[in-house]
Amino acid sequence: MNRRDTLKAIGLGTLSTGLLLDACKPNTNKLAEDDTKKEAAPDEAGRQPFEVERDKKLHADKFFTEHEMATITILGDIIIPKDARSGSASDAKVPDFIEFIVKDMPDHQTPMRGGLRWLDMQCLNRFGKTFADAGHGQQLEMVDEIAYPKKAKPEMQQGVSFFNRMRDLTASGFYTTKMGIEDIGYVGNAPNKWDGVPADVLKQYGIEDPWGNKF
Repeated sequence: MNRRDTLKAIGLGTLSTGLLLDACKPNTNKLAEDDTKKEAAPDEAGRQPFEVERDKKLHADKFFTEHEMATITILGDIIIPKDARSGSASDAKVPDFIEFIVKDMPDHQTPMRGGLRWLDMQCLNRFGKTFADAGHGQQLEMVDEIAYPKKAKPEMQQGVSFFNRMRDLTASGFYTTKMGIEDIGYVGNAPNKWDGVPADVLKQYGIEDPWGNKF
Protein backbone atom coordinates (compact mmCIF):
# COMPACT_ATOMS: atom_id res chain seq x y z
CA MET A 1 0.00 0.00 0.00
CA ASN A 2 1.27 3.50 -0.86
CA ARG A 3 1.07 5.23 2.50
CA ARG A 4 2.01 8.59 0.97
CA ASP A 5 -1.08 8.48 -1.27
CA THR A 6 -3.20 7.52 1.72
CA LEU A 7 -2.02 10.60 3.58
CA LYS A 8 -2.85 12.81 0.63
CA ALA A 9 -6.36 11.36 0.59
CA ILE A 10 -7.05 12.17 4.24
CA GLY A 11 -5.87 15.76 3.84
CA LEU A 12 -3.19 17.85 5.48
CA GLY A 13 -4.65 17.99 8.98
CA THR A 14 -5.76 20.99 10.98
CA LEU A 15 -2.59 22.10 12.70
CA SER A 16 -0.87 25.38 11.95
CA THR A 17 2.86 25.70 11.52
CA GLY A 18 2.80 29.47 11.88
CA LEU A 19 4.58 29.15 15.21
CA LEU A 20 7.61 27.30 13.84
CA LEU A 21 10.12 30.04 14.44
CA ASP A 22 13.85 29.87 15.08
CA ALA A 23 14.96 31.39 18.36
CA CYS A 24 17.28 34.37 18.11
CA LYS A 25 20.87 33.73 19.10
CA PRO A 26 22.40 35.76 21.96
CA ASN A 27 24.50 38.73 20.88
CA THR A 28 27.90 39.79 22.12
CA ASN A 29 28.13 43.29 20.60
CA LYS A 30 26.07 46.04 19.00
CA LEU A 31 26.88 44.95 15.43
CA ALA A 32 25.85 41.38 16.09
CA GLU A 33 22.69 42.63 17.77
CA ASP A 34 21.77 44.74 14.74
CA ASP A 35 22.43 41.84 12.36
CA THR A 36 20.30 39.49 14.45
CA LYS A 37 17.44 41.96 14.50
CA LYS A 38 17.55 42.19 10.71
CA GLU A 39 17.50 38.42 10.36
CA ALA A 40 14.72 37.99 12.92
CA ALA A 41 12.51 40.76 11.55
CA PRO A 42 10.68 38.67 8.89
CA ASP A 43 9.74 35.99 11.44
CA GLU A 44 8.76 38.52 14.09
CA ALA A 45 6.83 40.88 11.84
CA GLY A 46 3.36 41.52 13.24
CA ARG A 47 4.09 39.57 16.42
CA GLN A 48 3.96 40.89 19.96
CA PRO A 49 7.17 40.67 22.03
CA PHE A 50 5.54 38.22 24.46
CA GLU A 51 4.70 35.92 21.53
CA VAL A 52 8.29 35.93 20.34
CA GLU A 53 9.58 35.22 23.85
CA ARG A 54 7.04 32.44 24.32
CA ASP A 55 8.17 30.69 21.15
CA LYS A 56 11.81 31.02 22.18
CA LYS A 57 10.97 29.29 25.45
CA LEU A 58 9.03 26.54 23.70
CA HIS A 59 12.00 25.87 21.42
CA ALA A 60 14.39 25.78 24.36
CA ASP A 61 12.29 23.41 26.52
CA LYS A 62 12.24 19.65 25.95
CA PHE A 63 9.21 17.42 26.40
CA PHE A 64 9.97 14.06 24.81
CA THR A 65 12.83 11.87 25.99
CA GLU A 66 15.48 10.67 23.54
CA HIS A 67 13.79 7.26 23.43
CA GLU A 68 10.40 8.81 22.71
CA MET A 69 11.88 10.98 19.96
CA ALA A 70 13.51 7.90 18.41
CA THR A 71 10.13 6.15 18.39
CA ILE A 72 8.41 9.19 16.89
CA THR A 73 11.08 9.36 14.18
CA ILE A 74 10.60 5.70 13.23
CA LEU A 75 6.81 6.03 13.18
CA GLY A 76 6.98 9.19 11.09
CA ASP A 77 9.19 7.51 8.50
CA ILE A 78 6.83 4.53 8.35
CA ILE A 79 3.92 6.89 7.72
CA ILE A 80 5.82 8.99 5.16
CA PRO A 81 8.84 7.06 3.89
CA LYS A 82 11.46 8.37 1.55
CA ASP A 83 10.70 7.63 -2.09
CA ALA A 84 11.82 8.65 -5.56
CA ARG A 85 9.79 11.85 -5.33
CA SER A 86 10.86 13.28 -1.98
CA GLY A 87 12.43 12.63 1.38
CA SER A 88 10.88 11.05 4.45
CA ALA A 89 9.13 12.64 7.40
CA SER A 90 12.38 12.83 9.34
CA ASP A 91 14.13 14.40 6.33
CA ALA A 92 11.54 17.18 6.59
CA LYS A 93 12.22 17.55 10.36
CA VAL A 94 8.75 16.34 11.29
CA PRO A 95 9.90 14.97 14.69
CA ASP A 96 11.03 18.49 15.63
CA PHE A 97 7.63 19.81 14.53
CA ILE A 98 5.85 17.29 16.76
CA GLU A 99 8.11 18.15 19.69
CA PHE A 100 7.20 21.81 19.25
CA ILE A 101 3.48 21.24 18.76
CA VAL A 102 3.00 19.19 21.94
CA LYS A 103 4.58 22.04 23.92
CA ASP A 104 2.52 24.66 22.11
CA MET A 105 -0.69 22.61 22.35
CA PRO A 106 -0.45 20.70 25.68
CA ASP A 107 -3.62 18.69 25.00
CA HIS A 108 -1.42 16.47 22.84
CA GLN A 109 1.02 15.64 25.63
CA THR A 110 -0.83 12.96 27.59
CA PRO A 111 -2.26 11.13 24.53
CA MET A 112 1.13 11.15 22.79
CA ARG A 113 3.18 10.04 25.79
CA GLY A 114 0.56 7.49 26.78
CA GLY A 115 0.40 6.15 23.22
CA LEU A 116 4.16 5.78 23.00
CA ARG A 117 4.21 3.83 26.26
CA TRP A 118 1.30 1.67 25.10
CA LEU A 119 3.22 0.89 21.91
CA ASP A 120 6.33 -0.08 23.85
CA MET A 121 4.36 -2.34 26.19
CA GLN A 122 2.74 -4.10 23.24
CA CYS A 123 6.13 -4.69 21.64
CA LEU A 124 7.71 -5.83 24.91
CA ASN A 125 4.94 -8.39 25.38
CA ARG A 126 5.21 -9.61 21.77
CA PHE A 127 8.89 -9.32 20.94
CA GLY A 128 10.66 -8.71 24.22
CA LYS A 129 11.85 -5.35 22.88
CA THR A 130 10.57 -1.79 22.75
CA PHE A 131 9.21 -0.53 19.45
CA ALA A 132 12.40 1.40 18.65
CA ASP A 133 14.57 -1.68 19.34
CA ALA A 134 12.36 -4.13 17.44
CA GLY A 135 13.19 -5.27 13.93
CA HIS A 136 11.73 -3.37 10.99
CA GLY A 137 9.38 -6.23 10.14
CA GLN A 138 8.16 -6.36 13.73
CA GLN A 139 7.59 -2.60 13.71
CA LEU A 140 5.50 -2.84 10.56
CA GLU A 141 3.57 -5.77 12.02
CA MET A 142 2.67 -3.65 15.05
CA VAL A 143 1.77 -0.61 12.98
CA ASP A 144 -0.47 -2.63 10.67
CA GLU A 145 -2.62 -3.57 13.66
CA ILE A 146 -3.36 0.06 14.57
CA ALA A 147 -3.09 1.93 11.26
CA TYR A 148 -6.46 0.82 9.84
CA PRO A 149 -9.29 1.70 12.27
CA LYS A 150 -11.97 -0.36 10.54
CA LYS A 151 -9.82 -3.49 10.61
CA ALA A 152 -8.35 -3.07 14.10
CA LYS A 153 -9.31 -5.44 16.89
CA PRO A 154 -11.26 -3.96 19.84
CA GLU A 155 -8.30 -4.39 22.19
CA MET A 156 -6.19 -2.26 19.84
CA GLN A 157 -8.41 0.84 20.09
CA GLN A 158 -6.01 2.75 22.34
CA GLY A 159 -3.28 2.16 19.79
CA VAL A 160 -5.60 3.18 16.95
CA SER A 161 -6.39 6.47 18.67
CA PHE A 162 -2.70 7.15 19.24
CA PHE A 163 -1.72 6.29 15.68
CA ASN A 164 -4.48 8.49 14.25
CA ARG A 165 -3.04 11.41 16.20
CA MET A 166 0.51 10.52 15.19
CA ARG A 167 -0.52 10.29 11.53
CA ASP A 168 -2.30 13.66 11.65
CA LEU A 169 0.70 15.36 13.25
CA THR A 170 3.07 13.76 10.76
CA ALA A 171 0.96 14.80 7.77
CA SER A 172 0.52 18.33 9.13
CA GLY A 173 4.24 18.67 9.74
CA PHE A 174 5.37 17.20 6.42
CA TYR A 175 2.90 18.81 4.04
CA THR A 176 3.49 22.30 5.40
CA THR A 177 7.22 22.17 4.63
CA LYS A 178 8.85 23.09 1.33
CA MET A 179 9.54 19.40 0.74
CA GLY A 180 5.93 18.43 1.40
CA ILE A 181 4.49 21.20 -0.76
CA GLU A 182 6.71 20.11 -3.64
CA ASP A 183 5.68 16.49 -3.04
CA ILE A 184 2.00 17.25 -3.69
CA GLY A 185 2.92 19.31 -6.74
CA TYR A 186 1.60 22.63 -5.47
CA VAL A 187 3.29 25.47 -7.35
CA GLY A 188 1.23 28.45 -6.21
CA ASN A 189 0.59 31.52 -8.31
CA ALA A 190 3.06 32.43 -11.03
CA PRO A 191 3.25 36.15 -11.92
CA ASN A 192 2.22 37.18 -15.45
CA LYS A 193 1.22 33.65 -16.36
CA TRP A 194 -2.30 32.26 -16.75
CA ASP A 195 -3.08 29.34 -18.98
CA GLY A 196 -6.71 29.14 -17.98
CA VAL A 197 -8.57 26.37 -16.19
CA PRO A 198 -6.92 22.97 -16.85
CA ALA A 199 -8.65 20.93 -19.54
CA ASP A 200 -9.22 17.97 -17.24
CA VAL A 201 -11.09 20.20 -14.76
CA LEU A 202 -13.28 21.66 -17.51
CA LYS A 203 -14.01 18.16 -18.78
CA GLN A 204 -14.90 16.99 -15.28
CA TYR A 205 -17.64 19.62 -15.03
CA GLY A 206 -18.76 19.38 -18.64
CA ILE A 207 -18.22 23.03 -19.52
CA GLU A 208 -16.65 24.82 -22.43
CA ASP A 209 -13.27 26.48 -22.31
CA PRO A 210 -12.88 30.17 -23.23
CA TRP A 211 -12.02 29.23 -26.83
CA GLY A 212 -15.29 27.43 -27.44
CA ASN A 213 -14.11 23.87 -27.05
CA LYS A 214 -16.64 21.71 -25.28
CA PHE A 215 -15.44 18.82 -23.18
